[in-house]
Amino acid sequence: MKDSANLHLKVQELCDCYSTTDPLKEMSILTKDQDEMDSDLKWLALLALHGVNNNAKKISIKQSEEGIISVKAEYRDSQLPSPNADVAGNIFKAVKEILHIEEAKGESILALGIKDSSLDLNVSLKDKKGNKKITIKFP
Repeated sequence: MKDSANLHLKVQELCDCYSTTDPLKEMSILTKDQDEMDSDLKWLALLALHGVNNNAKKISIKQSEEGIISVKAEYRDSQLPSPNADVAGNIFKAVKEILHIEEAKGESILALGIKDSSLDLNVSLKDKKGNKKITIKFP
């Protein structure tokens, strides 16, 4: 089991690392990479950066019982690049560990430092009969 404090720190470090890149482009590249170490954390960092850079209200990641992954941003009705099933599964695990959510449903604030600023993201997680969803609300 990964240490949730280290996962949180790693996401923040990745936000710093990718802060000058195009998050959507990097997410698209990451989707093609099946065996990338820490792909789940990189994807979360890129998602946060994309939301901040584009004034998103919220971004949701859904995984159906059949394993179909979709990512949707509220600022406009558009699909973002989706992670592969393995990475998506790890994203759900990482969020649960970082936020200390042990139930099928939970909500918490994720304090995220990016460069010299910080922001609080409201993150909720639902897992109902194999359908999983993470919603990240941006300030």
